[in-house]
Amino acid sequence: MDRIAEVTRVTKETDIYIKINLDGSGKSKIKTGIGFFDHMLEGFAKHGLFDLEVKVKGDLNVDCHHTIEDTGIVLGEVIRRALGDKSGIKRYGNFLLPMDETLVMCGVDLSGRPYYVSDLKFTNDRTGEMDNCMVDEFFYAISYSAMMNLHFVQMRGVNDHHIIEATFKAFAWQQLLTKGLMECFLQKVLFNSINFTNFLNNFV
Repeated sequence: MDRIAEVTRVTKETDIYIKINLDGSGKSKIKTGIGFFDHMLEGFAKHGLFDLEVKVKGDLNVDCHHTIEDTGIVLGEVIRRALGDKSGIKRYGNFLLPMDETLVMCGVDLSGRPYYVSDLKFTNDRTGEMDNCMVDEFFYAISYSAMMNLHFVQMRGVNDHHIIEATFKAFAWQQLLTKGLMECFLQKVLFNSINFTNFLNNFV
């Protein structure tokens, strides 16, 4: 049975709907109003093999803060709900992801105890329409809403785009490992829910 959850959250600043299938194939439909943020969430879904739908209306006339932080709150909530009683998963996961000159490590403990640690460093204030300081705010929100211990270590990196993209993809891959890469491979490839070529092409 697929692990699926959906949450709607409406506040004065944002109106957010997110649906996730942890046992999906990497399909996504993302619309937050922030192009670069959409790109990062699409990468998260693709590399984690999650089916992800995100619809966000936020007060972007103010800035991107509420939109990104509240999306993290709701994404963490749907991950927590989709995991259910956490049966069949690995509690700990980590992944080291290179992207050109950048190398980022992500570690997770699905302990039910939220904690967030990051040493990400950026050169500029923004990447596209996204404030770089919101990367930590986003993942902090996920960690506390999903009740997970989440760490990022930036081992190398100069280009802000690469650092942020490596962070999102490392988070996706450790989630994939936590839910079991071999289990995912058997379920999605050997049992023909997706073909082997598509499975490999998913990560290009």
